[in-house]
Amino acid sequence: MNIAIAGASGFVGRALTAQLLGSGHDVVALGRSVTAGSTNARAVAVDVGDESATADALTGVESAYYLVHSMAAGGGFREADLRLATAFGRAAAQAGVGRIVYVGALGEAPSSAHLASRHEVGAALAAAGVDVVELRAAVVFGAGSISFEMLRYLTERLPAMVCPRWVHTGIQPIALVDLLAYLEQSLHVAPGIYEIGGADVTTYRELIAAYARVRGLRPRRIIDIPWLTPRLSSYWVDLVTPVDRSVSHALIESLVTEVVVVDPEPARQAFSVAPMGVDRALAAALDDQDADVTRSLFARRQGLVDGVYSVVVDVAIPPGGEDVVVHGLATVGGRLGWYGAAPGWMARLALGRLVGERLRRRRPVAVVPGAFVDWWRIARVGSGELVLRSVGWFPGDAWLGYRVGQGTLHQVAAFRPRGIPGFLYWKLLGRVHRVAFNRMACHRVSRSQDHADGSVAAA
Repeated sequence: MNIAIAGASGFVGRALTAQLLGSGHDVVALGRSVTAGSTNARAVAVDVGDESATADALTGVESAYYLVHSMAAGGGFREADLRLATAFGRAAAQAGVGRIVYVGALGEAPSSAHLASRHEVGAALAAAGVDVVELRAAVVFGAGSISFEMLRYLTERLPAMVCPRWVHTGIQPIALVDLLAYLEQSLHVAPGIYEIGGADVTTYRELIAAYARVRGLRPRRIIDIPWLTPRLSSYWVDLVTPVDRSVSHALIESLVTEVVVVDPEPARQAFSVAPMGVDRALAAALDDQDADVTRSLFARRQGLVDGVYSVVVDVAIPPGGEDVVVHGLATVGGRLGWYGAAPGWMARLALGRLVGERLRRRRPVAVVPGAFVDWWRIARVGSGELVLRSVGWFPGDAWLGYRVGQGTLHQVAAFRPRGIPGFLYWKLLGRVHRVAFNRMACHRVSRSQDHADGSVAAA
């Protein structure tokens, strides 16, 4: 099927694009920030509020997904979302699109601007006469979802927290993998509004406890302050979490409204999805991120993204030295000197012993995926590439990757903290990490140059 995704660069849009491509569909990714380098689909840069340009982009499209929202724009997002949805619906009708699939929000007669806007958008899309499948959902569990990231940062960084009355509001979160299944099956179900959610109805207070349990953290202490309003609570969320404030404030305002499935039968009759419960969905979100970091390590940018810190170092390789650097990657393990910055690694091992780590040096029989190397496991290995994934680190999960090509050694170190110890570990040693990782990359290149000069054997 020829399918368009408006909002393909967003959290759900990226995952949906990959899923539909994997199912053999032809996908057109639409959006103002979509580029050929940001998606594997055919990219069309277009403002969906431009009805004529959007109609041109939708020519030949059989079904379209609408995953656009304007909360990041701050005040006035409700009016903006209504205008964009109206224009997109008209453009779809003009282009002859047979169906629009839209992800809206649960909530009966919501008082918040965010939830009310989600309902208005669904009605605006349908007003142009195109068949619409509207999936109404609550929080989606997956790395990159603003709601999930708020839950992650609050639980990871605070051993105790003061919470307002909205922590007792009912919520029925859904795993990203289940939402994607609903979205793909929406291409073939009868048009209409379907309420979807995970297997468990819970509260925000219970979600915090569940995340701590799944992540292996100590139980978080929550002190209820009933008179703490959503607006006041949004300020301490700003202090603790690095998520977009304009979006988080709109979401927090909506937390006083229950977002649970009221009428599950239409979705049960139309879809063959058996959604998972909260603990399993949280574990799946963390596991999916683990796999994604391994897969896309060399594309990560410097800094903090979705709970993972990354340090990127590029070092030029002297002419004729690439093959020697590649050979050096195959000698990993058994000696601290291989990494460079050996004193720093000795200090890191000593620190680990103080907190019960039992990291030891070991060299693999063969450098193949799954083999153990020192305190790592080889996650990926290929021509000019090596990706290591930490094993048994107390502060969190770490990755170290090397890629050789085009006269450059591209080194990426990534770290996902676990709880307060992991956060403090990264923050307190931030400068040390930057210096150490730079020396490590330079070491790999300098060893190749030494080998090329015949002065030493490659480490």
